[in-house]
Amino acid sequence: MAEQINTNSYKANLEIFSETLQRLAVEDKNIVAVTSDSRGSGKLVPYGKKFPEQMVEVGIAEQNLVGVAAGLASCGKKVFAVSPACFLTARALEQIKNDVAYSDNPVNLIGISAGVSYGALGSTHHSLHDYAALRAINNIIIVAPADNFETEKAIELAAATDKPVYLRFGKKPMPPLKEINEDVFAFGKGRVICEGDDVAIIATGEAVYPALQAAQQLKLQNINATVISMHTIKPLDTALIATLAQKCKAIVTVEEHSVNGGLGEACASYLLQNGYAKPFKIIGIPDEYTVTGSQTEIMDHYGISGNGIAESIESLIK
Repeated sequence: MAEQINTNSYKANLEIFSETLQRLAVEDKNIVAVTSDSRGSGKLVPYGKKFPEQMVEVGIAEQNLVGVAAGLASCGKKVFAVSPACFLTARALEQIKNDVAYSDNPVNLIGISAGVSYGALGSTHHSLHDYAALRAINNIIIVAPADNFETEKAIELAAATDKPVYLRFGKKPMPPLKEINEDVFAFGKGRVICEGDDVAIIATGEAVYPALQAAQQLKLQNINATVISMHTIKPLDTALIATLAQKCKAIVTVEEHSVNGGLGEACASYLLQNGYAKPFKIIGIPDEYTVTGSQTEIMDHYGISGNGIAESIESLIK
């Protein structure tokens, strides 16, 4: 059985987002947070108290959120627009496409409570479409940090980049993927968590830790797995995927997203178009409205857990 997370020992990535933004805002007065009635759920209450002149609240108006953020960015501000991922990438998709990406305004779009984080609130509040929708839009970087280390580095990079970025965060406290983080973090470069020659598990966001749990479980069955945190969905690290295809006997992708249009299909498209024929499986949310339950219960139901991923890999290899 996979080791269970002690949620009392770790911080949620959103907390690290807030702490990092506060640290950066001390030195850079051009950093501005824009929220859509989401400073509480976005962990930005401390930020708002410290930097009231570097924060804008637009209320429950996601289209206005993106429009205001784009306007501020066009005036030289380093904007972090924070809203629930399900609403940000659906209600405001046209504004993201035109005001941000097409107009090349370097807005950092922060999608919070992503995937199935809203649990029993159901499919209306799940963001299982965001990778698919945004992958089809030119000129936007799509990032889903997996742990606190990746979150801090991603926010630092986002504040320094001159391109639009979408960063996706869930709610759960996330354990570190490595005991010591000496990795060079860059958008578009996957992070190798552990290595093995039998199967490559390419995961993103909060699905990476269950992938690591699966690798630990598979090792007991003498199946050695490479685990990749593919924190950047776009641009995709195709060089790393090619290396994995040459090295490993099978490839599995894992994401807290629909199996349609996300990380798995991006990887499959690259592999097929470049002549890599490997046993391959996408683990994600199937093309249906989700069952009702907590985030953990929903992910367990669809096999996005250490045990579920390990069982899928055993079946694929056999």
